[in-house]
Amino acid sequence: MYREKIKDLKAWKLNPNRKPLIIQGARQVGKTWLIREFGKTEFKQLIYVNFEHQVELQNLFLQDLYIPRIISALEAFTLKKIIPENTLIAFDEIQSAEKGLTSLKYFCENAPEYYVIASDSLLGMNLHNKVSFPVGKVDFLYLYPMNFYEFLLALGETGLAKILEEKQWDILSVFSNKFKEYLRYYFYVGGMPEAVAKFAENRDWKRVREIQNNILTTYESDFSKHAPIHEVPRINLVWQSIPAQLGKENKKFIYGVMREGARAKDFEMAIQWLTNSELLLKTHKISKPSMPLIAYQDIFTFKLYLNDVGLLAAKFDLDVKTIIGGSEIFTEFKGSLTEQFVIQQLTKRKNMPIFYWTNDKSTAEVDFVIQHEGEIIPIEVKASENLKAKSFKLFCEKFKPENAIRTSLSDYRKESWLTNVPLYIIGDYFTLNHLPPQFEIAT
Repeated sequence: MYREKIKDLKAWKLNPNRKPLIIQGARQVGKTWLIREFGKTEFKQLIYVNFEHQVELQNLFLQDLYIPRIISALEAFTLKKIIPENTLIAFDEIQSAEKGLTSLKYFCENAPEYYVIASDSLLGMNLHNKVSFPVGKVDFLYLYPMNFYEFLLALGETGLAKILEEKQWDILSVFSNKFKEYLRYYFYVGGMPEAVAKFAENRDWKRVREIQNNILTTYESDFSKHAPIHEVPRINLVWQSIPAQLGKENKKFIYGVMREGARAKDFEMAIQWLTNSELLLKTHKISKPSMPLIAYQDIFTFKLYLNDVGLLAAKFDLDVKTIIGGSEIFTEFKGSLTEQFVIQQLTKRKNMPIFYWTNDKSTAEVDFVIQHEGEIIPIEVKASENLKAKSFKLFCEKFKPENAIRTSLSDYRKESWLTNVPLYIIGDYFTLNHLPPQFEIAT
């Protein structure tokens, strides 16, 4: 398995001004695997502590935050000598150790020679009201479910991944049917690493769905464990309403879908908790596509998506025959899964704001509007090869964007007023990533 964030970790290691690194992301997205893989491949030694499992170390930081004492305690516990230049110290689920986050400040200020990585599932990161957070003393890395490019690599399709990564447009169309086949697979499997690994192992569709349902159950049980108790019922209502919200033609979040008479002020904290925990992805409506987009967002009008298309398919309870076979039921929900897929692929770039646009009468809508390298780019999402785009054309005629993108199942082509980008490459269209050496293909 390969994760693109390995490249960011290597860059962090080489940075002479690095600080302790916090890897953030929802549960089950692969933080532990990424840390272990990085420690195994880039260092002579890994000192790994999971504070959820190794409860005897949860008091490691309570006595004091004197780094030599902490290092000595780690050496005694692991029976390993910690040599700063060749050892990675990993604190997994650091939120479970009191003052664990605070300790990172002292590693930064008093012992910068140590390579320290911490992970936090975000389920609780925003609730540490009594903890001194090390503001300005840590670096951050965000990890999301595996994107389509990583999915292809996990399935051994290095040739297809190379075509995507290098944007070989002429070859892309030759293999379009193969890409579409794997895109349907991804709609079912999604990007949760455990599900992808099981699918790569033996194409066990039933087991994949069991894993997805287990992840959904874990998320739901975490609500009561980590969220304020008075918010749990509201969090559950928001969470359970997502399939109905996305199943509508207009996917704007409607409070009345949860229960009659529901009001925004009653659910603000529940929605914030779910989005801060990266379980839901939120995109706001903008009134005008101008820089910066955030200045024109309507904070009261938004859409909510899950963090993974496979989990959404599981919540829709769409079986493999429905998705892979392309039944009428799949057609009904294909637009929802396709929008979910696109925002999930775009979210890999944490620093790229994503919004959507509707006109004043809500008679025209553009699915996504992004801000990328100083440019405003509208993106129209088409779940099929029916490329009629009345609303999109209206937007482009009114605001005249320099670049406009329609993403669909059709091949790549430039037209006078837009570029059609195949769905399966939309996640890599805005990146300049390079295939890792172990996946290079001889020519």
